[in-house]
Amino acid sequence: MEASTGVSQLVEHLFRHESGKMVATLTRIFGIEHLNLAEDVVQETLSRALQTWPYRGVPENPSAWIMRASRNLALDVIRRQKTFRAKEAEIARLIERDVSAPETANFSENEIADDRLRMMFVCCHPVIPAEAQVALALKTLCGFSVMEIGRAFLTSEAAIAKRLTRAKQKIQEARIPFEIPVGAELARRLDSVLQSLYLLFNEGYKASSGEKLVRDELCQEAIRLTELLANHPAGNQPETHALLALMLLNAARFAAREDPHGNLLRLQEQDRTRWDQMTIARGMSHLRESAAGDGLSEYHLQAGIAVCHAMAIDYESTDWERILSLYDRLMEFDDSPVVALNRAVAVANVHGPKAGLEAVRAIRGREKLDAYHLFYSVIGELEMRLNHHGAAAREFRKAFELAATKSERAFLLKRLQACEESQTTQQ
Repeated sequence: MEASTGVSQLVEHLFRHESGKMVATLTRIFGIEHLNLAEDVVQETLSRALQTWPYRGVPENPSAWIMRASRNLALDVIRRQKTFRAKEAEIARLIERDVSAPETANFSENEIADDRLRMMFVCCHPVIPAEAQVALALKTLCGFSVMEIGRAFLTSEAAIAKRLTRAKQKIQEARIPFEIPVGAELARRLDSVLQSLYLLFNEGYKASSGEKLVRDELCQEAIRLTELLANHPAGNQPETHALLALMLLNAARFAAREDPHGNLLRLQEQDRTRWDQMTIARGMSHLRESAAGDGLSEYHLQAGIAVCHAMAIDYESTDWERILSLYDRLMEFDDSPVVALNRAVAVANVHGPKAGLEAVRAIRGREKLDAYHLFYSVIGELEMRLNHHGAAAREFRKAFELAATKSERAFLLKRLQACEESQTTQQ
């Protein structure tokens, strides 16, 4: 029983870390139109590992075994299906090479990295809706099941399955090539890839709903894929390094964002000795690389804001004037109400809560924040700092009603109760 459990855990680990590589490589061989077939072959291979390894023992090189078994199974499929008859010799040559090396992987790391980047550019093609891009990337590149993706985005398996089906239909209809674009097309497509990775990280960094505020596995997948992109000539661009710096600098705070009971801790409440200094150093290194050339992106500015927090020894030492100036620049790239709300917080920390409230009232398109719980939470905090406890309580109550994560609801309830107690004392 213990051996079977150990094998199951090993296969699960391999599926998470190796399946994306195998699916990408087999997709190159079969053609992007046969993405489902590549996924099915890899899934069947891992099922066979679960069935055979408990009795025959785990191979010396499990990853190579799975790649080789996938190759053999793929070859069987090709020989059975008429679809591939015209390409059989070419495909067989690709799959069967390096047969003489039974304990090594069949493809070089550079080939695998290129295949995964090709898949990334397919998943994040502009013709595919943004929410479907992330779901497709999690499925094909990260080995997430439909159930896991549904759980991550708090939606049903059926809804995720529909997103994936539609995304694959878009790939077919648009005849998206399985390639890393070049020239002007690379610049255009890279924006979509970076936006998709940013969306994936943000969903993990502050989950939109559910039990957990942070979904570390989503953030780590986003970081891993962005590193893969940054290490390739096609993705080795200043904005890629800036996004990676932003991710790493924010991820460094994971351990300190919640207390032992899973309750939210604000920046001023966090134990900064728990911030991961090695991750901060990695983030700073990528930020330096992002300075190449004259280009400036919103990722550069957001990473600059993250640096201000990372470098402050305590909350009081935070360079809020620098943060405000960066938000002023960021508004030139993105004048969305959410960015303006974050800027209002910086205004309050530089010029006081009254100025912060005025900045909130001046937000263009403020009605778009009506269903955004942090909008009311920010106003509540500023009203509380002005000792307007009744007004603060009303805002915190609205925020509490709209918040969807357990830890945020608990935090907002405490703020609401504190306001109500202060209001009672004043009376």
